[in-house]
Amino acid sequence: MSKKNKVGAKIKEIRKSKKSTIEDLSKTSEVSIDLIKKIEDGEILPSLTPLTKIAKGLNVRLGTFFDDAEQTGPSIVRNGASDEILYFSGEEGKTDLSALEFYSLGYGKNDRHMEPFIIDVHTDKTEFELSSHEGEEFIYVLNGEIELKYGKETYNLKEGDSIYYDSIVPHHLHSHKCEKSKILAVLYTPF
Repeated sequence: MSKKNKVGAKIKEIRKSKKSTIEDLSKTSEVSIDLIKKIEDGEILPSLTPLTKIAKGLNVRLGTFFDDAEQTGPSIVRNGASDEILYFSGEEGKTDLSALEFYSLGYGKNDRHMEPFIIDVHTDKTEFELSSHEGEEFIYVLNGEIELKYGKETYNLKEGDSIYYDSIVPHHLHSHKCEKSKILAVLYTPF
């Protein structure tokens, strides 16, 4: 298993605790058996869309995949320096390289409904496949510039800009002109 993919092991653990097979999970999540196997085995870096669908299929919140030791009190991260890093491909069809590093700001808070992250965005291409999932996303650009393809529209956001949108609309967020950027993202996905 890749050191960058801790999520797969957690998905497998949750699935087995619910006495669910990969085939069962594939039906309830509408994610292919092959993709679930590859995620669970740590062979690939998944994008957020299949993880959201898998969470819904397992009837857990998305953040459950990122938590180890849950706590009931507040979750504190000092200076934005979370030790919990999640690596994502940023695209369903591209699963070999990480284009997004998610630093969890809510790690361990077991009753949360939002998923706050600081995300380093570094995309190296200009054509993207849009994807969608249930929920909402709030993005605030901390530095650099990002581009959001949202339905048929394209939005360029610079440092200090923010956008709030429905995730069910096909979208793709990436760095603008392949330059590195950093954002604050708050994701809400119902379960």
